[in-house]
Amino acid sequence: MKKALSLVLALAMVFALAACGGGSSSGSGSGSNSTTTAAPAPTPSAENTDTSNVANDPKVTLVYAEVNPIDSIIGQVGTAFKEKVEELSGGSVTIDIQAGGVLGAENDVLDSVMSGSNQIDIARISVFALNSYGVQKTVLCTLPFVFESREHFWNFANSGALAQEFLNEPQELGLPVRGIFFGEEGFRHFFTRDTISGIDDLKGLKLRVSNDPIMNGLVNGLGASPTVVSFGELYSALNSGVCDGAEQPIGNYKSNAFDEVAPNLILDGHTLGAIQVIITDNGWNKLTEAQQAVIMEAAAYAQQFNQQYVEGAEQEVLDGLKASGVNVIDVPDKAPWVAAVQDVVSQYTTGDLGGLYDQIQALK
Repeated sequence: MKKALSLVLALAMVFALAACGGGSSSGSGSGSNSTTTAAPAPTPSAENTDTSNVANDPKVTLVYAEVNPIDSIIGQVGTAFKEKVEELSGGSVTIDIQAGGVLGAENDVLDSVMSGSNQIDIARISVFALNSYGVQKTVLCTLPFVFESREHFWNFANSGALAQEFLNEPQELGLPVRGIFFGEEGFRHFFTRDTISGIDDLKGLKLRVSNDPIMNGLVNGLGASPTVVSFGELYSALNSGVCDGAEQPIGNYKSNAFDEVAPNLILDGHTLGAIQVIITDNGWNKLTEAQQAVIMEAAAYAQQFNQQYVEGAEQEVLDGLKASGVNVIDVPDKAPWVAAVQDVVSQYTTGDLGGLYDQIQALK
């Protein structure tokens, strides 16, 4: 890892994220599509906020929710964020990571936050978890095959104003959260209890979804049956046959031991596992201006850490899965998969959203 380059990139992202970030909203988090709330105030930036005495600011502990184990690939991104916040704040801000889903599944966490609970301050969520709360722009990041490669995704995530437009959307809608950085868990792939060899073998299978309309449309397009199961119950649902398969990034597949009950992994890469880390308005307002600037600087660092770390770590996991006997099926031709899901893509790329979708596609 070239430390000098990483530092330059991280600082550049600090300035871009901080300069464009949203302020506290007076909205109640109803999940409506209204955009009549006042424009958010700018987030303090590292350029104009003095953080030299931040260690002397009142001590604050922020609770960070993570559904995956702390030793998972994405759990390590949370650890990188935690360590950088505590370092930059001189200990005035502590991040308490509650991993392994102890605070609930992602939608449980979001439901709690949207209802005004103070139990959770920061959460790492899959981007599609916001789809149930009235977002429209963010939905584009969850469409099948919207990103054709990791490079394509990171061109978007590091695009400055365009990426920030997506991170700011919850604030624009009056939701009591703001995105502070993007990341990714790797491409998501299907895995099944019984042996499969290609797309045709998914027809008629009960494939787990989280009741997300995009995932429902994707699974229907493949000729399978969407089956709603909470993430915390997925292992037992696979083990008992309640569902025949599911989909996750490779790291989550391994860290949650799904290979024990569904040992067939097909590398279709239907969706890049884009993530956001969000902070609640309650959490944000606990912080001084200097501490807020530290959060944004640590967010930029964690985004770069994710970009540099996840691909190599994922490949190690995949190699281990193959060595352990998991049936890993390559998909050299994704054209049939792309064709099968065009209905759901077309449904969400009309009007102004079509223009945003084209901007993402132009970043290939």
